[in-house]
Amino acid sequence: MYSKMLIANRGEVAVRIIRACKEMGIKTVSVYSTADEEALHTNMADESYCIGGPLVKDSYLNIGAIITIAKETGVEAIHPGYGMLSENPDFAKICEENNIAFIGPDAEIMRQMGQKDAAREIARKAGVPITEGSGILSDVHDAMYAAQACGYPVMLKARAGGGGKGIRIVRSKEEMPHAYASVFEEAKASFGDGSMYLEKYLENVKHIEVQVLADKEGNVVVLGDRDCSIQRKNQKLIEECPAPVLGQSTREKMYDAAVRLVRETGYTTVGTIEFLVTEDEQFYFMEMNTRLQVEHSVTEMVCQLDIVKWQIRTANGFTLPFRQKDIRNDKHAIECRICAEDPKTFQPACGTIQFLHVPGGPNVRFDSAMYQEYEVSPFYDSMLGKLIVCSGTREESIRKMKSSLSEFVLSGVENNRDMHMKLMENEEFEKGTYTTDLCRKLFDV
Repeated sequence: MYSKMLIANRGEVAVRIIRACKEMGIKTVSVYSTADEEALHTNMADESYCIGGPLVKDSYLNIGAIITIAKETGVEAIHPGYGMLSENPDFAKICEENNIAFIGPDAEIMRQMGQKDAAREIARKAGVPITEGSGILSDVHDAMYAAQACGYPVMLKARAGGGGKGIRIVRSKEEMPHAYASVFEEAKASFGDGSMYLEKYLENVKHIEVQVLADKEGNVVVLGDRDCSIQRKNQKLIEECPAPVLGQSTREKMYDAAVRLVRETGYTTVGTIEFLVTEDEQFYFMEMNTRLQVEHSVTEMVCQLDIVKWQIRTANGFTLPFRQKDIRNDKHAIECRICAEDPKTFQPACGTIQFLHVPGGPNVRFDSAMYQEYEVSPFYDSMLGKLIVCSGTREESIRKMKSSLSEFVLSGVENNRDMHMKLMENEEFEKGTYTTDLCRKLFDV
């Protein structure tokens, strides 16, 4: 096993990885921006080094500075977390060239699956259903021709998109020019690549993803599925494992499709295959995330496996000692993302945390990098933490989450706790029949 690892990230995910490393006996090196000098991940690691200013391009995306620190501190591996450089194949390749293990898949596999148009083609070859769509669009006229062939509404998607960025729904040809320009500008600014494609937009669907774990010997295990349909502007807010009201036959077909895709690519370590599921339970491949995901926590609570530890082990060549029949699926977990935002406008908020009380009790977990008097800056993602609960049934989990939300107190920074409470009490959510449209109907966003 590695003896020393650098975590090329910040906030909650950096803290999560540092904790896993400590339990595995791995020494940790953290990197931080000038805005994160007092951050929890900065203080928890065995060694910490400032690599630049508060903007991510000057620090957490500064590959040269990260590699320099990695070499000077003698680390054997780098964990990218999620976001930041986690799906950057060039970064993975540079790690390899410097004899530093990258905790993730092979750079070329990451490149293929990160180009969402290429990933759709790989899925098609693996026999995984995909929606009707286009290749890379050359210009807005090409987009309008492709949309006419598919039939409106369509969704424009950045080839290198992620995190809800670089996506627009287009319902008519009149909307296309503005939408095309918006996606191009956002994709270019966020990912350095303005290339995009389009696919048929499916209304009132569920967004369900399958968590996979694979080793270098070709063993593939599905750790479960998650319903991530509670979203606002393509940003996930609530996740639960397993997905409610999903037929067992459909679940098994989705698992088989996910395993076929993993084997088609030769993928290793942790990954997630995302699907759209219609009311009649037809499912379609959406994309593959070649990294750890924010919502891995709910799957951990149900299957009782530390996904971060197994991601590190499989990256290091460990063979999985368990098989599909060994994976537990007899519990239900729900996660609410607590974000710093104005409850009326949903705009990001910042400030100093004056008081923080975190709920407790059996099977209640709060993954966060917050602490009292922590300064929430305007430079980074608004997510402050993840409140996760787990029980024997979904009904019990909903009650446990309501109780935990009512106990959660955060003052000094506006946040979305009350929005989560409203969602927990929504009839569609209680029944499990909600779709990706629920937040738009409730909050007009």
